[in-house]
Amino acid sequence: MSEENIISQPKVGIVSLGCPKALVDSERIVTRLRSEGYAISPDYQGADLVLVNTCGFLDSARDESLEAIGEAINENGRVIVTGCLGAEAEVITSRHPGVLAVTGPHQYEQVMEAVHEHLPAPDHPFVSLVPPSGVRLTPRHYAYLKISEGCSNRCSFCIIPSLRGDLVSRRIDAVLREAEQLVASGVKELLVISQDTSAYGQDVRYARYNWKGVERETRFIDLCEGLGELGAWVRLHYVYPYPHVDAVIDLMADGRILPYLDIPFQHASPSVLKAMRRPANQEKTLDRILNWRARAPELAIRSSFIVGFPGETEEDFQFLLDWLKETKIDRAGCFKYENVATAKSSQLDGQVPDEVIDERWHRFMALQAELSDQRSQSLIGATVDVLIDDVDEGGATGRTKADAPEIDGAVFISHADNVQAGDIVKVRVTDADQCDLWGELASN
Repeated sequence: MSEENIISQPKVGIVSLGCPKALVDSERIVTRLRSEGYAISPDYQGADLVLVNTCGFLDSARDESLEAIGEAINENGRVIVTGCLGAEAEVITSRHPGVLAVTGPHQYEQVMEAVHEHLPAPDHPFVSLVPPSGVRLTPRHYAYLKISEGCSNRCSFCIIPSLRGDLVSRRIDAVLREAEQLVASGVKELLVISQDTSAYGQDVRYARYNWKGVERETRFIDLCEGLGELGAWVRLHYVYPYPHVDAVIDLMADGRILPYLDIPFQHASPSVLKAMRRPANQEKTLDRILNWRARAPELAIRSSFIVGFPGETEEDFQFLLDWLKETKIDRAGCFKYENVATAKSSQLDGQVPDEVIDERWHRFMALQAELSDQRSQSLIGATVDVLIDDVDEGGATGRTKADAPEIDGAVFISHADNVQAGDIVKVRVTDADQCDLWGELASN
């Protein structure tokens, strides 16, 4: 390719906000752009146009998205907006009337139509520049695998269904084909994501498809079995504790799926869960978790919780703290409840004062820090598998099977000779704090 052709490529900048599901949307858009010959600019100044993929789950996320749009307009001037907040176009255009176009979440065709209108594609698409696995925004050795769009739950605090629609599951053969291509391209870890991973296939009545001579249902357990055959780490995110999740624990015990579950419990008090309209809020969840740990002792559970939900009493909050002590949740994030104007919870009685929410949040985080520290300290002297994320002159950084990228802990390894990103190595743990581990390569 001549230097003249390279210079003449139209360049698009990408700003991706929000959760990993939005990041996958950005990756799909980038793949389409690259397949049509567009270049991706790393900064505002080098871009002919900027795409901002927004988040709109909470008011704070909406504010962040609006600020990002404003920054893009100030730095570049030519901005197309997509993503969750794009479902409320009037919110964006009233604040930033200069945007070129607004599209909603996972509306890839509409995004490309807007790009074509304001920045025509080059005459000769460089399709050969796009690998079979597509263009990814994550490091080469791990990738997010989105199995569905939308959500059919109606939690009172959540507006995701109004932004992204009801559950739409991908065909199981299509998901497994994408996963196989990712592993063939060098991916060592597949991070399964959706709004409700354990509901996968319910919308299509678990339709059957053939995959490599085996008929599989579009179902959570069938998907996990198929992914477990690919030889990569498979990490499950956003799993609700439905009874059928029990079947996956055996795959974890056998080493086919990572012993890791990201379950957004949000609370433990039955009365708060009822007000939240949470699915799978049966009181048997504690027994289920204890049973999981008995069958798969290495199981790590990450979760997210909300404190200060309308109607939450001190008794409800203490119930949550006691529940945390019993379940020993390994990793937890905690959100201070905030009203979202269009969420049903904003109309509930018993709104908790901000100062009470703040005090409860600090108590929650103090307890969770104590529980996480106990878990980390128990690993000192143990030898663990670590997936290397980064290598520099001072050593290497990686993650254990219990740690997802960006949200959980890290392992810092000294004197990591002959190690590179994507390697899975044995590490002897020598020190720990509540989040991270330190260690050295174990001798063979």
